[in-house]
Amino acid sequence: MLIQKSFSESNEYGILYIVPTPIGNLEDMTYRAVRTLKEVDRIAAEDTRNTKKLLNHFEIETHLISYHEHNKRTKGEQIVEQMKDGLNFAVVSDAGMPGISDPGTDLVKEAIEAGISVVTLPGANAALPALAGSGLPTDQFYFCGFLPRKKKERQTELEKIQPFVSTLIFYESPHRLKEMLTHLAAQLGNRNAVLVRELTKRFEEYIRGSLDELVEWADQTELRGEFCVVVEGAEEGLEEDAFWWTHLSITEHVDYYIEKDGMKSKEAIKQTSLDRKLSKRDVYQTYHVD
Repeated sequence: MLIQKSFSESNEYGILYIVPTPIGNLEDMTYRAVRTLKEVDRIAAEDTRNTKKLLNHFEIETHLISYHEHNKRTKGEQIVEQMKDGLNFAVVSDAGMPGISDPGTDLVKEAIEAGISVVTLPGANAALPALAGSGLPTDQFYFCGFLPRKKKERQTELEKIQPFVSTLIFYESPHRLKEMLTHLAAQLGNRNAVLVRELTKRFEEYIRGSLDELVEWADQTELRGEFCVVVEGAEEGLEEDAFWWTHLSITEHVDYYIEKDGMKSKEAIKQTSLDRKLSKRDVYQTYHVD
């Protein structure tokens, strides 16, 4: 068990500050975030060119270093060693809360393992404003982030979350949005959903409708900007075993009907497609390729 007293005078190491930065509107930068970035010894940034613009705007002259997905192993070790020597670091991402769908998570873990205090500042992020403005239930929600790029891994993830009754929050890039919405509709059914783009910026938009309607909208629209996709959860009152197969792959699902229920492969494929709300062709191809 570890107990962190963030600002204890007995701390011999430096502190790692998690500092959110605006996702669009620079007025969302907090006074505390500006002060912290001015007072720390170093700032670790996902993209130093992007962060330099922010620092210039707020007249922050703190030394900036690069910390991103491709150098996080070596740079993380160096940063931790410097904090052990007493230096204070801030970590920032390109926009929003570091550690949410970016490599800041790894640095936080390394710092904690080294006994270094991690202090998180509240501030701008995309997921919670999108949820709050969506009009969908906010009492329970599940942050999914970016879905896997590979079709099979994406399918597995969607199967896992299909029975969740909590509202689902995704991130997606414009060039993958239509494909992503199509897969959501096929796997989750035609639920209500909201697309949120350009949050806090001049062209902020909320596009509300069913998943089928949003697929059609995406097909007819020039897609720009990063998206938050907020989707309503599964209906309350579903039988607990309604999605008994969620831990199975498509191949295992088909084999279950063949081995346990004595179905022929054609029947098992048809039933699997009905369970998962997928086309028989997709199930057939996945089953026979595997």
